[in-house]
Amino acid sequence: MAVDRTKIRWNGWGWAAHKDDVGPREIVWTWLAGELGMPALLATPPRPLDELTLPPTKLFPEDHAALAAIVGADSVRCSPYERAFHALGRSYHDLLRLRAGALESLPDAVVYPRSTDEVLALLAYCKAHRIGVIPFGGGTSVVGGVSAEYGNFDTIITIDLSSMDRLLDVDSISRTATAEAGIYGPALERGLNAKGFTLGHLPQSFEFSTLGGWICHRGAGQMSLRYGRAEDWLVGLKLATTEGLAAASDAPASAAGPQLKDIVAGSEGSFGIVTEATVRLMPLPEASLYRSYMFRDFGAGSATIRAAMQDDVAASMIRLSDVEETRFLRTYASIGHAGSVQRFGDLYLKVRGISREPCLMIAAFEGRRMRARSALHHFSRIAAQYGAVSLGPRIAERWRQTRFQAPYLRDAMMDRGVGVDTIETAASWMRLETVYANTRAALENAIRETAPREGARGVVMCHISHSYSDGASLYFTYVFPRALEGDIAQWKTIKKAATQAIVDNGGTVSHHHGVGEDHLPWMMQEKGPLGIAALRAIKKAFDPDGILNPGKLIPP
Repeated sequence: MAVDRTKIRWNGWGWAAHKDDVGPREIVWTWLAGELGMPALLATPPRPLDELTLPPTKLFPEDHAALAAIVGADSVRCSPYERAFHALGRSYHDLLRLRAGALESLPDAVVYPRSTDEVLALLAYCKAHRIGVIPFGGGTSVVGGVSAEYGNFDTIITIDLSSMDRLLDVDSISRTATAEAGIYGPALERGLNAKGFTLGHLPQSFEFSTLGGWICHRGAGQMSLRYGRAEDWLVGLKLATTEGLAAASDAPASAAGPQLKDIVAGSEGSFGIVTEATVRLMPLPEASLYRSYMFRDFGAGSATIRAAMQDDVAASMIRLSDVEETRFLRTYASIGHAGSVQRFGDLYLKVRGISREPCLMIAAFEGRRMRARSALHHFSRIAAQYGAVSLGPRIAERWRQTRFQAPYLRDAMMDRGVGVDTIETAASWMRLETVYANTRAALENAIRETAPREGARGVVMCHISHSYSDGASLYFTYVFPRALEGDIAQWKTIKKAATQAIVDNGGTVSHHHGVGEDHLPWMMQEKGPLGIAALRAIKKAFDPDGILNPGKLIPP
């Protein structure tokens, strides 16, 4: 059954009924103000929808009637809630505008098809009548991937795939499954688990993102070391385009030229709308072993990951926090509790040769019981060679249990004049340290330069989130005091500085978030003129009138 959109926050993260346990805790905000060099953090609540005056829909009545004839009257929606919910994604930049009620650009209607044929009919009508189309899955893009951008069109609609949420087939012989693209992560996993399988794709957006969104943004879940990225587990698909249906074979491999699935993965709805996908499965693991370690510094932890990857350790996840992320999260977790526990922990680490500025690593090992245990022991031996102290399963299991709660903290922080954003990249092991150091410096400098008062500062944190034999992904989170009179300009300055540092030092503009609008200015530097020309040629073949997701992925 499709997720009820009205139960999800239109201007924040997650369930509308989620209880905010952080907001009322003044001790947290006093501590955070000190971290940011601010005397206090003022309340900055979002504007409620019923106080806003939205631009009227520009969809002509005859167009509304024609769309309704395709999908049914109840599936063409123009209510303020539907239009506001689908106006933007869930990036920090998006939330600044949503919370302020700055909704100058909205879809003129939101349409909910229930089949591939209906999607094809909608696209054909929109092409014929020059109506722009925004494909929409869960709407969790954090790079401006679903913004209601008009481009060269007077009217735009959002095509929301969430009513196409069926698990169509599970092939236990081939270990594949076929599902409609609008199925949410939890529903997909429940259906697969009932058959003894898992896709194992668990991004932080898991609860509110869809299969189609994972594919179109070339996503990577936290357990991608075992289960792979979207392009690894994608077998076949159906792509509805303005020119008709394109289908990728579900053969396990093919040398018949470049593969359609490889072109579609990461295309962000610019070439067509994925309506169905066939994916590779794995059996539910017999064992899921989580462990945590402390390292004396980021370099030792990074060297451990590189050694493990190049020694083919069968880990499912390895996540290494830098000194600042480790410090910040440990301190936050201890607020309101007796300090004796953390002091005891610091003493224990000191005795074991770890400084007071350690780096925390969390690792997971899944699969058959003996395989998981063997991988854990193999990894622990390598970690010990680099001076790691094993902390056992408790910290890692707690991280696992609270993994999907972290995004709610952003809303609580924004309610108190605090900005929090993320940026991620990937680079070779040879370049990783340089990318890390220069991106961190760029973030710290830009935050200081845009701070609302003298002496204010940010907290810049980073962790290695995904790893390979030849490199790894760096995931930065930065918390800073908002310049309330110009917070969008502040964000743009910080974003530009950090992204330029990434690409100038050999990192990719994105490892798993995608391009959207936010990374578009760097795509020419990322792909080069011939690469961009190739993307434009593909776009012209699938969408010659350019109605699909205007202003994303491909620079003009």
